[in-house]
Amino acid sequence: MAILSLSQITKNYRKGDIEVKALAGVDMELEKGEFCAIVGPSGSGKTTLLNIIGCLDKPTSGIISYQGRELKVMGEKELSAYRREHVSFIFQSFNLIPVLTVVENVELPLSIDGSFSKAAMRKKALEILDAVGIADKADRYPRELSGGQEQRVAIARALIKEPSVVLADEPTANLDSHNAEEIIRLMKLMNQKSNTTFIFSTHDKMIMEEALRVFHLHDGLIVKDERKQK
Repeated sequence: MAILSLSQITKNYRKGDIEVKALAGVDMELEKGEFCAIVGPSGSGKTTLLNIIGCLDKPTSGIISYQGRELKVMGEKELSAYRREHVSFIFQSFNLIPVLTVVENVELPLSIDGSFSKAAMRKKALEILDAVGIADKADRYPRELSGGQEQRVAIARALIKEPSVVLADEPTANLDSHNAEEIIRLMKLMNQKSNTTFIFSTHDKMIMEEALRVFHLHDGLIVKDERKQK
């Protein structure tokens, strides 16, 4: 069974009297552990599609299911649980909280969850920071880090709750080529180690080359589903 299934997903927006079709009938099926990219020109619907998969936005029509359960029929409490327990986001702007230290930023998802003691949160956060190679910066603040280091913190924060799916929206856009390469390598390692499904929205050729599946999106439609050999 696919971990995520999308059938005829549409998304329309209104700009004054004009209706804009961001997605025009997207079909996707993703298995657990896939490392895939959604590519296409600006305005093709990439970020909209990620937001719908992550339930940050709702489709105008169509069906999206997670492990066979349709998300549209879930109540708000169930949708919140889906977002909290199964999905994490990594953003191009990092979205770290400047007044929190690195380790406090990483602890945040567990703090929101509310079922972990302070000691357990700290232990888990330090372990994941060590895994992404930045444990020595645990007590620093985001302003004291380089862009590559900030993105490592964002990855640690996304992975600390052990999600099934990580949605990464242009995660290398604000990085130089060396840091971008390191971040891609790190995420691929995490994918292989934990069998987490990674879905990227990207223009980055390095991500396209490393992805084992590439969805080509144009005018709100998937025009090509490209699979590669491992």
